[in-house]
Amino acid sequence: MLAETRPADSRPSWPVDPSSEGNQTVQRFNAEQQTLIDVWESHTAAEFEHKDPDAAMATMTDDPTLVHVPVGTGATGAAAVRRFYTEVFIPQSPPDFELDLLTRCVAQDRVIDEFIVRFTHTVQMDWFAPGIAPTGRRLVVPHVAVIGFEGDRISTEHIYWDQATVLIQLGLVGRDLPALGANQADRLLDRHAPANELIDRLQ
Repeated sequence: MLAETRPADSRPSWPVDPSSEGNQTVQRFNAEQQTLIDVWESHTAAEFEHKDPDAAMATMTDDPTLVHVPVGTGATGAAAVRRFYTEVFIPQSPPDFELDLLTRCVAQDRVIDEFIVRFTHTVQMDWFAPGIAPTGRRLVVPHVAVIGFEGDRISTEHIYWDQATVLIQLGLVGRDLPALGANQADRLLDRHAPANELIDRLQ
């Protein structure tokens, strides 16, 4: 069974802006689906609120896989994932990191979240933009997370975003490319926001 919602009724994975257009429609999940949501939200709370790799690992199987798809960072296996969380991911997450959860789909063994991440690039984030020193720039980046489960434990995390918008917002590439910057999120938050900006700009 698959349930989809714009999750006004679900606890956020990370700090959420409740004023966005995305957080409007209420739909309830069944008990099994809510269990997966609770585990995923406990996992992200361990990462971003508590900064506790052991608590994050407690939500995962004995052989998990983490893939940040655009840059290939992450790890496979409990020891390697724990090390990645401890040495890279948790200490290299900016203190103002926040998330605006737009939609959530839950299946028997999967949670799929669509969300917008906002933060200031005040620390080097090798898991996100490897090798780039802090720029102090504010970033707004749409994401999709596909979270696989075995029973009630996380077995896989596949996290997607558009690295072109990251590089533009960090000032590493020019705006003459066919890619959007922070305004990439605009039409996700407001369906009446201007469309086809790149077509108009680059003709």
